[in-house]
Parts: sequence; structure tokens; C-alpha cells
Amino acid sequence: MPFSIIWSDFAVSQLDSILEYHEKNSGPEVARNLVKDIIETPNILVRYPEIGPKEEMLKDRKIEYRYLVHDSFKMIYSIDIKNQYIKIADVFDTRQNPFRMRRAL
Repeated sequence: MPFSIIWSDFAVSQLDSILEYHEKNSGPEVARNLVKDIIETPNILVRYPEIGPKEEMLKDRKIEYRYLVHDSFKMIYSIDIKNQYIKIADVFDTRQNPFRMRRAL
């Protein structure tokens, strides 16, 4: 049975921020397409949940975090094998300070 994908409230708020920023700086259509692409990127995890590398900056956590990248955006996720879901915990612009990644996890 394939996994399902869920988005944390924090990850959704990050998507909202990305949309707002790019609407102002790149235009509404570019912003919508970017967020749409970010949202679609994790779909590969439904069949291949471990395809993303382990996130080294979060290796000290109890939960194992992995990531996928789309353009300059890194999506941090965890796998719940028992309940068959992938949780997208954060969407992070890699041009930012990487230590900010620890903020919500």
C-alpha cells in the first residue's frame, strides 16, 4: 500500500510565505506555479519514501528526517512506516541560513 503525504501546519505556513514573497517580487503567476511545483515534488515519496537523503543537520533528533529539493527549496520530511504516511515538516529556502531549519522541528 502506498504512503500518503501530509503537510505540517508549519510547512503550510512556509508555503504561504513563499507565495506572498514571490507574488510581490516575481508576480502572481510565477508565485502560483512555484508553490504548485513545490507541493507536487513530494508525490514521488508515495512510492519511494526513502528516496530523499537523510538530513545531516537534524541527525541528532529522535525522528529521522530526510529531504527533497525543488529549485532552491528544500522540503524536510519524516516517514511514519506504521501509519503509512510521509509528513512534510518544513519547506526551506536553501539561500537562507541553514541553522534556521531547526526552528520548527
